[in-house]
Amino acid sequence: MYVRVKRKRVAEINVVPYIDVMLVLLIIFMVTAPLITQGVKVDLPKADSESLPQDSKTPIVASVDIDGLFYLNVGDSKSESLEPAELAVLVRARLEVDPDTPVVVNGDGNVPYNSIIQLMVLLQQSGVPSVGLMTESPEQ
Repeated sequence: MYVRVKRKRVAEINVVPYIDVMLVLLIIFMVTAPLITQGVKVDLPKADSESLPQDSKTPIVASVDIDGLFYLNVGDSKSESLEPAELAVLVRARLEVDPDTPVVVNGDGNVPYNSIIQLMVLLQQSGVPSVGLMTESPEQ
């Protein structure tokens, strides 16, 4: 006579495949996360911008007209266009005298974006730590 021994059923879940999937996902997220956060840090313009405080120093205003010519409110010829090298020398000299002077860019609304970037790079190479952008308040 055969005696049947009843075996207890094992009710376990095999989690090894789930662990493998989770490790693959973890690696994918670790690799892609730095790629997502790369980019240029910018201060986005706001609609309601604040003006410079009244007690602040007179800023250096670097301007670009519609033709892409550069101007500076420093020196004898404020209404004459400057070569990039001249502008850099004037800004550097002014910042050596007073390093806390704010610097702002005043660009025509229709000037090509490239001209504004060239001016900002020129100011950065002249030692300007930060540059503000001038805007007009929207008419209501």
